[in-house]
Amino acid sequence: MNFQQLRFVREAARNRFNLTEVAANLHTSQPGVSRQIGELESELGVDIFVRSGKRLTGLTPLGESLLPFVDRILHDADNLKRIGDDYSNRLDGKLSVAATHSQARYALPHAVRDFRKLFPQVSLHLHQGSPKQVAEMLLHGEADIGVATEALALYPQLVTLPCYRWTHSIIVPPKHPLLSVEGLVSLEQLGAYPIITYEQGYTGRSHIDQAFKQAGLNPDVVLTAMDADVIKTYVELGMGVGIVASIALDEERDVGLKIIDAGHLFAINQTRLAVRQGNWLRGFAYSFIENFAPTLTKDVVEKAIADNGNTKA
Repeated sequence: MNFQQLRFVREAARNRFNLTEVAANLHTSQPGVSRQIGELESELGVDIFVRSGKRLTGLTPLGESLLPFVDRILHDADNLKRIGDDYSNRLDGKLSVAATHSQARYALPHAVRDFRKLFPQVSLHLHQGSPKQVAEMLLHGEADIGVATEALALYPQLVTLPCYRWTHSIIVPPKHPLLSVEGLVSLEQLGAYPIITYEQGYTGRSHIDQAFKQAGLNPDVVLTAMDADVIKTYVELGMGVGIVASIALDEERDVGLKIIDAGHLFAINQTRLAVRQGNWLRGFAYSFIENFAPTLTKDVVEKAIADNGNTKA
């Protein structure tokens, strides 16, 4: 039994048993993957995978039971390498950060820039996705740090910490009727126009839907997108009224739009940073975290990880 065989098993499960993709991801040949998996099964004396001819089609019940142990062994092996690199004072390596589109576009750039100046020999990889995809990348070991909305707190295998709070804003073209409303815009007034906003699962969309539902309103959402810049484009074309994260707006840059505060209409959102429980973070990872969220010092993060582990014990 060796680590490479275990990696093949894990990748096969992650890639829906497509050995061509497994071979490509691990930079080897498909016959080599099949042979190594077969040798591992022979050594264990059990079938890990269900087969149809030469194709893998699923995990056997025993394979389902073995998979968490395979993941744990590989996770601990990765930790051992990180610990060795840290204690040998190596300043090179790799840091993978997964974030939602809004966080990657508007919240992370300064932290990324400063990190590159401090650690030029570290290869920084930035992945984007929905909060669910960010969580999955952390759980699968594809990312070291995740940044997304409070939805990350729904995953017990993750340690999550609050970074900052933010609200939504309304964006409209110049001379739009909502700009002449006296006082604060109401949900009824907003809902009278076609709405352009985020897709389900992105950037506080659930709070937008919840507010309209509680008010007994059914807004006409004519277009959704993952990214605020896309929403802005279609608002400028006059297709509807936009609802976006306030952090995505800049009056000097967004000269073709007018901004209306919506902090009173929708619940406050919270951006959270997450790491996988039991994951050893390199020293430069703690530097990245603190640069992004100064309140999240190494001591604070380590205490949160320890507390989370004690809770699970």
